[in-house]
Amino acid sequence: QVQLVESGGGLVQTGGSLRLSCAASGRTSSIYRMGWFRQAPGKEREFVAAVTWGTWGAGSSPDYADSVKGRFTMSGDNVQNQVYLQMNSLKPEDTAVYYCAARRVGIRQYDYWGQGTQVTVAS
Repeated sequence: QVQLVESGGGLVQTGGSLRLSCAASGRTSSIYRMGWFRQAPGKEREFVAAVTWGTWGAGSSPDYADSVKGRFTMSGDNVQNQVYLQMNSLKPEDTAVYYCAARRVGIRQYDYWGQGTQVTVAS
């Protein structure tokens, strides 16, 4: 089992920044990939960013949704078993509940999810 707990959401003005954190615990050795997703009211959950577990640092190459490229940065910390989502130049359309998710080795879908953290961007 893998447990994921997000933190760092809140209310911010347009153009502001927030940093989300996701703490992973349990069988973290089984994690292949970590992702961030978001769901706005009345909309489907959508992909935000993802990176292979442990591939942080200068050689890291996360995948990003087109809507966040150049504004959001995903990173991680092996010691703390955490992943982060640095969100800059926030827009009202970034308002959503943000979830981190883990995909295990050999599993095609993300099968562990955090409880979510609310991000609200005021115009």
